[in-house]
Amino acid sequence: MSEVRHVLVLPDRDAAEEAAEALGERFGIDEEPQLVRDALAGEDDAEDAQWLVVLHDENERLDPVELDALAREWDGWREEP
Repeated sequence: MSEVRHVLVLPDRDAAEEAAEALGERFGIDEEPQLVRDALAGEDDAEDAQWLVVLHDENERLDPVELDALAREWDGWREEP
């Protein structure tokens, strides 16, 4: 069994936290998604950072299309593996 990792890219911390909460509610995931600040190259200001929501999907049960739709609700997107 291979491990699949999904990464949602969101515009700010609030959006990332809300999306992470929605993931649990909609998909019933047990593991808390990891939130990671991704500063844009050469930028030190937190306002210029994107936030990543990282999910591990060991059983490959999360639908990438549904994850895309969820990320778009917060003006984000899902990175392709």
